[in-house]
This record gives sequence, C-alpha cells and structure tokens, in this order.
Amino acid sequence: MEKSNTVNYGVMAVSALAYAALAYSTPRADFTQLLALYALVFACYLYLINSRLPLWHGIAAALFFRLLFLAAIPALSDDYFRFVWDGSLLHAGLNPYQYTPSAYMEAGMAPVAGITGELYLQLNSAEYYSVYPPVAQGIFWLAVKLFPGNLLANIIVMRVVLLLAEAGSVLLLLRLMRKMGLPDKNVLLYALNPLVILELVGNLHFEGLMIFFLLLSLHQLFYQQRLAVSGLAMGLAIGTKLLPLMFLPFLLRKLGLQKFLLFGGVVLLTVIALFYPLVSVAVLRNFFQSLDLYFQRFEFNASVYYLLRWLGFRFAGYNVIHLLGPLLSLATLGGIVAMASVRKLGSVRRLSGYMAAALTLYFFLATTVHPWYITTLLALTAMSHFRYAVTWSGLILLSYATYRTSAYTEDLALVALEYTLVFLWLLVELYLYRQRRRHANLVAPDGQADTLAQP
Repeated sequence: MEKSNTVNYGVMAVSALAYAALAYSTPRADFTQLLALYALVFACYLYLINSRLPLWHGIAAALFFRLLFLAAIPALSDDYFRFVWDGSLLHAGLNPYQYTPSAYMEAGMAPVAGITGELYLQLNSAEYYSVYPPVAQGIFWLAVKLFPGNLLANIIVMRVVLLLAEAGSVLLLLRLMRKMGLPDKNVLLYALNPLVILELVGNLHFEGLMIFFLLLSLHQLFYQQRLAVSGLAMGLAIGTKLLPLMFLPFLLRKLGLQKFLLFGGVVLLTVIALFYPLVSVAVLRNFFQSLDLYFQRFEFNASVYYLLRWLGFRFAGYNVIHLLGPLLSLATLGGIVAMASVRKLGSVRRLSGYMAAALTLYFFLATTVHPWYITTLLALTAMSHFRYAVTWSGLILLSYATYRTSAYTEDLALVALEYTLVFLWLLVELYLYRQRRRHANLVAPDGQADTLAQP
C-alpha cells in the first residue's frame, strides 16, 4: 500500500508540473507542446482514476491542480477580453446587449473606464452583440467593480468564482453518486479530468458555474424534495448558459404536469428576474441575433454537419450552412422530445442518463463544438457506466490544431480521427449496455431488472 501511495503521489507531482507548464508557458499556437503536455496529464489522469488513490486525496489534488492556474492569463481562449468589456460597460451603467463593440467605438460615446482601443483590438467578436446571459454578466461586473482597469485581477476574481463552483460541483456529484449507489471514486472521473481543469478554471469558461447550478437543481429536486429551490437553481443555470433549456422536457416527463407547473414556474420567474434589468424588445432581438450566428455562420469541430456540408458543396456548389444549421437544430429538438416521450424517468440516474443522451445528440448535430462544451457531458456521464465522454475529452484537444497559424484552418483529418474513435467507442458501450440489460432481464427477480440495467 505504501508503495502504491508513493507512485500515486509521484504521478500527481508530474501532473502538477505539467499543469503549471500548460498554465504559464504554453501558447495556443504551439500545438506540439500543448498536445504533448495534455497527453501527459491525461495519461496521469487515467492512471489515477484506476489506482487505489484515496478519494479525498484525489479531490484535494483536483482542487490543487485548479489552483495552479490562479494567476495565469488564459492561454487557449481569448473570450475573457469580452468578459472584461461587458463587465466594464455594466460597471459604467451601460447595457452590454445594446451595442456591438464596433458600433460602440464608432459612435464615439463618452469614455468608460476599462474600455480602451487596446482591449477592443483583442476582441474576437467585435461585430456581434454579447451572448452571455445575466448570471455570467454579473460575474463580469463584479470582477471589474472590485478591480477596475486591472485585467489580471479581473481574471483572478472570475477564476475564484469558478474555483468555488467547481468545488461545489465535486461535492454535489459525490452526494448524488452516494444516493445512486455508485462508487465514490466515480467523482474523480470529473474532478481530475484534464479537460475540465484546463478549460473551466484554466480558460475561464462559465460552463463551470452552469454545471454547479445544474447539479444543485438535481440534488434539491430528488434528494431534498424541494421543487422551488430546484427550480431556482435551474433558473440560475439557464441564466448562466442557455444550454439547460434542452433538459426541461425530461423534467416535465419525470415530474408530471402538476409538479412541473411549480418547478417550471419558479424557473420562468427566475429567468425573467435575471433578464429583466437588461432586456427590452430591441435588446432581446440583438441577443438572439448573435445567438443565431452559432447555428447559421459559425463552424468548428463538427461531425455530422461537416459530412452534410461536403454533400452540399457537391450538389449545390456552395456552403449551405444557412439551411443545415436550422434543420439540424430542429432535428435535435425532435430527438429530445422523442426521447422525453418514450419512457418514464423513474430515477435521477435515468434522468441524468437521458440528459447526457440529449447533449450527445446536440453535439453530434451541432455546427460548432468547442472543447469546453463537453464538460457538462462529462459531469452527467460520471453518474453512469458510460465512459465515451472521457474518451472524447482526451481526443477533442486535437481541435486546437486549428490555431497553429493565424489562418485558423481546421485539420479535417484530425477532426475525422476524433469523431471516428468517439463514435466507435460509443457504439461498443451501447452494445455492452444492451448485453448487460438483457442479462439483467434474464436473471433479476420481477421488478428489479430495470434498476440493474440503468446506464
């Protein structure tokens, strides 16, 4: 046992050094170094989750790895410049949804502390209205209010919020898994995952806060029987990222109409209360106009869409994203409604499984799949026997090959490799799941087969 612990601590030390290198000395353009360091931390991760590492040692290591990024400038994402831009506008009493940054600069409006030409030149979306919902905007405002004009301090404030959210998510996952009868160590699948550590705390993506509110909603709903509190948490999750809206059909199916009216009413009131101070009809139009770009103009690391785009070029002679984007969105919606109507969702484990299935469908049909998107999928599948999200988290970093040059040209061979391996892994897991379920139906006493066969 002592020898095993010594090896575990050695592996954690190697991981810590690699994370420090990722945080402070690995630019996004250096894909070779990025890939080598990520492969190293991912190999350490696989070793640790399959070792006899004590649970709380693993959780402590996971939080320590996140703390290593505390004073680092995000290396793989430049979204934080827009966070500071929006926060500076809010701090000055201006609405970040009202103007695009380019329109703001052209209008020659009164100077705002923190809004500078230098910051403007760093924005990756100067022509688009902000798409960050109010809870995220509140964090941006807090960071700027506490340290106006100090970019690094703004980053640290936002990172501390995400650190606290991540710590909360790990504890909530642990409690949910204990209620489900799953091994405690399953929580390390999420807590120690390099993609989660690198993208959420490291690169300041607010999926980390959304995941916390989503898990809090599930916990309060099923293990505390607090419909109103759960609805409030779900409203805050939607107010951070709109993604959890796709889970509402499953919650309607699980709760039934009467209970869902209370739950959904609290969700609706929470979302209205969050958006109301910033939204008018014109501003709402601006918000959804920019959101629509994700379905009709943006393309990155897609799978089914890229195959359909190729067919579009062959038969139409041009990129038909303006048709494919909305059609694939409708297909996703139809698939989610179909899944929600097929079976009764009798447990939180089954519910989280169907949520993961909905997310998987959404990502497979999406036109844009950034690496941090699948962190929510990792959290949900940690509460199951499926591990394809773990495989995907190791492969999706290949998408950063796009940033090797300023031309931002995707390597479609790497995209094909990523999705081929993920699809194959998922197919194998689905086959094994069906075999386990068939076996459970054969050997279990009446009424127990469904429980034994749950994903």
